[in-house]
Amino acid sequence: MGTNTSSARRRRAGSAVTAAVLGLLTAAVAPAVAATDGSAGRRPVGHPAEAGRRPVGHPAEAGRRPVGHPAESARGASRIPLGISRLAQGPGRTVAITIDDGPDPRWTPQVLKVLRENHVKATFCMIGTRAQKYPELVRAVAADGHQLCDHSVDHDVTMDRKPVAYQQQQILDGKTMIEKAVPGVAVNYYRAPGGAFTPDSRAIAAASGMRPLGWSVDPKDWSRPGLPAIVAAVEDKLPQQPTVLFHDGGGDRSETVAALKEYLPWLTARGYTFAFPARSTP
Repeated sequence: MGTNTSSARRRRAGSAVTAAVLGLLTAAVAPAVAATDGSAGRRPVGHPAEAGRRPVGHPAEAGRRPVGHPAESARGASRIPLGISRLAQGPGRTVAITIDDGPDPRWTPQVLKVLRENHVKATFCMIGTRAQKYPELVRAVAADGHQLCDHSVDHDVTMDRKPVAYQQQQILDGKTMIEKAVPGVAVNYYRAPGGAFTPDSRAIAAASGMRPLGWSVDPKDWSRPGLPAIVAAVEDKLPQQPTVLFHDGGGDRSETVAALKEYLPWLTARGYTFAFPARSTP
């Protein structure tokens, strides 16, 4: 009787130990299984932390550009800054002279002559259709060591209100037209007609190796305000490292040529030197 009772107690104790061990093993294995079935860390539907996530199609997501959008591709591919350059390269008293809306068979050669006489290198922002029409003038500009700038296919000043695909066509086709006139010469800048830049147009230009180019001094020579007004505008309160806007196309540019004849020696006499617009961020 005593022996049977002792044996029963030993069997019950052994069963309890076995159950405890099995319980411990089950608790240890469960997290490992959860970690391998892809559900670890997932919050249940309705979890407070999930409440702020927007579903697909939410209005706030509507403005996001899809994969492959030209501007998104540009941002991924480009090392050129997207910001608009308004400064001349180099420190101190440097000036970048830029010439827009050509080439023009009457005025571009006269502008080139003035620049040559004053030992100044400038940046010519050319309209694609005009570069296509006067390739010999594009070659003359490049041969004198000036920089080339894409000013779009046909100078549409409303580009900033047009679809991205249209902006892309204007920018890239304009660049191609200039390049065909002078193979092997880089087109390093893009200037939007009338300054009508958009984030998309800047990104597209940068992706094709062109720094978006603005200006910091505009004498409005295109409006023919008279020689004194042009000279006063470019000599008054020059900002640091200015980029100055002139034109060799789009109309009678006799006042521009006369202003350059006065302005360039004036700058030199005051210790200014000439440089191209900045292509990198200072």
